Amino acid sequence: MSGEQRLEGLVLRSSPLGEQDRLITLLSNAEGLTRLAAPGARKPKSSLAAAVPLAVLSLQVGGRSGLKRIRQLRVLRNFSGLAERLETLAAAQGLAELALALVPSGDAVEGLLEDLLVQLTRLELVVKEQQDNLEALAIAVQGITHLLALGGYALPLAACARSGEALDPPLGNWDWRCSLIPNEGFVIGAVPGAQLVLNASELALLQRLLRPALPRRRDGELMGPEPVWLRLLQLLELWSREHLGRSARSWRLLRQCFSDGASSGAGGPRRP
Repeated sequence: MSGEQRLEGLVLRSSPLGEQDRLITLLSNAEGLTRLAAPGARKPKSSLAAAVPLAVLSLQVGGRSGLKRIRQLRVLRNFSGLAERLETLAAAQGLAELALALVPSGDAVEGLLEDLLVQLTRLELVVKEQQDNLEALAIAVQGITHLLALGGYALPLAACARSGEALDPPLGNWDWRCSLIPNEGFVIGAVPGAQLVLNASELALLQRLLRPALPRRRDGELMGPEPVWLRLLQLLELWSREHLGRSARSWRLLRQCFSDGASSGAGGPRRP
């Protein structure tokens, strides 16, 4: 049939379309972001009912022009289990929102879908293995760092934005400081008017997030306490707001999971 094609990707967003249809936004390696209509997906027992956020789908789509329609779908994977815990759901939704802001329609960003799926898989393990809530926060922070770099908005963590001096934080020197100036980058020293100031260990932790694995001690525990991870989340929000014009709304929900003693450990705040 003319205009028919196959697409495989992750559903980032869905919304009602008409009385019974659904409009989804799919992230794929083939086309970046694609908006598709899922006819009748809101009907009971619809064959397209699985077209929901955080589902990895193989689709047959068709249409000569305008909004294409899903003809058939097959579920390859579903991350719906992330909704069992509020912090994993907020982290996943925030990463999905960031991907929506970074990827242009019809133009794929190499490696971004794969990295996002890695982070979602890690969040899934937090739920399945009843890991500490801090794991979800750390995964979100590292995921943001990776997605920003892949999308062309990497944090400039190599050199001071003003002097050009290498950003080589002297661990153990508790007087050393580095300031975030969102429209410039990182500046060595506590600069007046800076939106956030990091010490040496905080900057070193942030630099390590560019690696594939989360930074851990020899005993397997995450490096950095909860307040530091929350500061890094704040820093990434400031950077995203400056360079993308917005920050994911889900980060506010994620922060709330760690306020008033909510992050008491594994199996903390659950979704109502």
